[in-house]
Amino acid sequence: MDLHDSFAGQQSGLCGAAVPGGLYLHTGLHTGDVGFTVEIHDEEPPLDPAWEDVVEVSFRPASDSSSLMQWGGEAYWDLGLEEIDYRVRYCAKGMDAGNKLDTRMKEPQQDCYLLQFWPGPPAPDRIVKQTASIAAYWHRFAQEQPPAPSPAERAEAERRARVEQERQETERRLAYERWEWGGQLPSEALRTVRANTLGLLPFDPALLHALDAAGPGTQRAVAVLAARLACEKAGLADLEWVAAGLDALSEGRPLPSPFDDWEGMWEALASDPRVPRRLVAPAVPPERAPFEPPSDDSEVFVIAGPAAALAKSSQAIKPVGATKGRHAVVIGEPQPMSQPHMALPSVPDAASSDPLQAVINAVYAAVVTYGDDHPTLFRQIWAACGRPAAGD
Repeated sequence: MDLHDSFAGQQSGLCGAAVPGGLYLHTGLHTGDVGFTVEIHDEEPPLDPAWEDVVEVSFRPASDSSSLMQWGGEAYWDLGLEEIDYRVRYCAKGMDAGNKLDTRMKEPQQDCYLLQFWPGPPAPDRIVKQTASIAAYWHRFAQEQPPAPSPAERAEAERRARVEQERQETERRLAYERWEWGGQLPSEALRTVRANTLGLLPFDPALLHALDAAGPGTQRAVAVLAARLACEKAGLADLEWVAAGLDALSEGRPLPSPFDDWEGMWEALASDPRVPRRLVAPAVPPERAPFEPPSDDSEVFVIAGPAAALAKSSQAIKPVGATKGRHAVVIGEPQPMSQPHMALPSVPDAASSDPLQAVINAVYAAVVTYGDDHPTLFRQIWAACGRPAAGD
């Protein structure tokens, strides 16, 4: 519990009850053990004149498991309180002596306390008796605190805090997405297309945006080009059954056998002795600067009037971390892959009915076919889009 919030608007400074559901209890001793007794009564008990400092507050438990807890949470004792309105009396003796001792190790006990509960309607806090100088100090402290926010003010402040937190979360999510997509947000078509977008994205985000904006005609032409380049790179383009598939792509005809059957395509590749035995190292995307979430040093919200005390409460907005990204983990050295097996799917990929899906999947198949030589591929793909590759 926050010290200032606990005594907001109170006249008494020994038992803070301004935060619903909690009591903040002061002692004279700073560090060490004090005598402490808790009593629960059915009605208001008489006040023993032996107590030197006495205050009263009102309190309603926030649950059926209220407990007395040591300052650092080392130990606690269940009080068995009901969820009803209580009047609370906090009594102290020897506060100045405890304050003077400050830290008690093996010294005799200097101060002791009594906390009494009995059912009673809410009422203002009050100072019943004051003797100790340290008690007077804490009373002055309480009287300097602004009034506690009303339930309506507290609810409004919490609502505004939630709205602001949602705004910050949205801002960070959009900032991460912009970074991930090369500085601009993807279109709805690019975001939802059923293609290997996330595979191609780390290599050239700008190319993805360019392909998206190119239109169906260019998309289809680039898809056909990517399939042909992949097959040529893998040494497949001169095989008559592969060449027939590439010609069908170029002419906009349905793919012939074996490309009309996925399993049959792989069987044809495995059974043709002319297929080159070529290996290619995995393509590695270029390095990029790490994501830096947007900073927000502005005031989250401003509370005026009695609710100002809430601005210091433990419910203040905490920074929201950046959206989690994807991470690729490679254990050991990347293993070379069969280049013909990387290239062949580009043919049926380029024939997909959706031109955007076709071009993304065909270009990605070509990227993994080219491996570490993928910059050469990108220059040709960019040229087909009517633009030079980035950095050229």
